[in-house]
Amino acid sequence: MYIYLNGQIIRQEEAVISVFDHGFMYGLGLFETLRVYDGHPFLLDDHLKRLNDGLSELNIEKFYEREEAVSIIKALLSINNIENAYIRWNVSAGNGMIGLQTEPYTQPNTIVYIKHLPKAAGMVEKTGQIVTVPRNTPEGFFRLKSHHYLNNILAKREIGPEPTREGIFLTKEGYLAEGITSNIFWVVDGELYTPSLQTGILNGITRQFIVKLAQVYGVAVKEGIFSRDILASAKEIFATNSIQEIIPIKRIDKYEYKGKEGPVVTMLYNEYRKHTNQLWSVKELEGIREW
Repeated sequence: MYIYLNGQIIRQEEAVISVFDHGFMYGLGLFETLRVYDGHPFLLDDHLKRLNDGLSELNIEKFYEREEAVSIIKALLSINNIENAYIRWNVSAGNGMIGLQTEPYTQPNTIVYIKHLPKAAGMVEKTGQIVTVPRNTPEGFFRLKSHHYLNNILAKREIGPEPTREGIFLTKEGYLAEGITSNIFWVVDGELYTPSLQTGILNGITRQFIVKLAQVYGVAVKEGIFSRDILASAKEIFATNSIQEIIPIKRIDKYEYKGKEGPVVTMLYNEYRKHTNQLWSVKELEGIREW
């Protein structure tokens, strides 16, 4: 497989960076994962905006435009002879001396990984599990999609490698937060609920898309701070991320849900699939006529 590293497309086995990269030494790095559908990088503009905002927060002097990103992604698709792919766009701070640096990072390392994905074949149900390790709070003012992943790794170890199990974090106060690598939603009395960003969760790109999609199609959305007790009243629960799309949850603890038979999750998934080959940003949904 070929990947991109700092302006060159090379075999993945040949990719190297310095041991003095502060992304390695101090975790100063960010990444975005997105899915390419038949050559189209879905919601690329939103992923790049979140990445660019995070780079500014980390004092890394780099800004990515759509044209540059599309050129790199197309080149990777072509040389690897694939059309549907998992993309990880990774930016680390670059080299520095031993010790914490306050000056801007002016030569970051950009790595774009790619992996073949089969065409989406419908929703796959999972079982939810509340993990005992609490969701850590953001290290800054808001959660970045950063290299700091120990909290996620500990939670993943707790639920084990089983791919049909979805781990769900609570905050240290016991409020619902997010999945290990996903955001969560549930349906009560026909309304869609999701934890507020005030809980310290990542503002997932697919999360943003689902919130807007629901609003466009007349489903009320409530964001807030909720205890796990609300799950007893839910009829549907699902998780979202950019690679797995929409993941219906069939059961959490003793509670059973409608899974992929749920009417709200089915509607959202069907509408989601209509846009994957064309949209660059969530904002483009604003042109769709409401019911």
